[in-house]
Amino acid sequence: MRRSFYHYLMAVKGPSHLDEEQIFATHVSHDIQFPKHSEDYHEISSYLEMNTDYLPSMDIFDRMWDKYLENNK
Repeated sequence: MRRSFYHYLMAVKGPSHLDEEQIFATHVSHDIQFPKHSEDYHEISSYLEMNTDYLPSMDIFDRMWDKYLENNK
């Protein structure tokens, strides 16, 4: 069963905020406007670029997206 990118991030976020990926996932969990049901790279990347200030680099998103694709086959 395919899951959305948001649901993948919720499995990654952690209570310790040890790394930038966990920090990103935690910020997304607090973002009520994040496209929670999307599996579309362009929709999510556009949203992050235009509507957020909690992602210091799109490289973090790209790494997480690659992991999402690998885990969502």
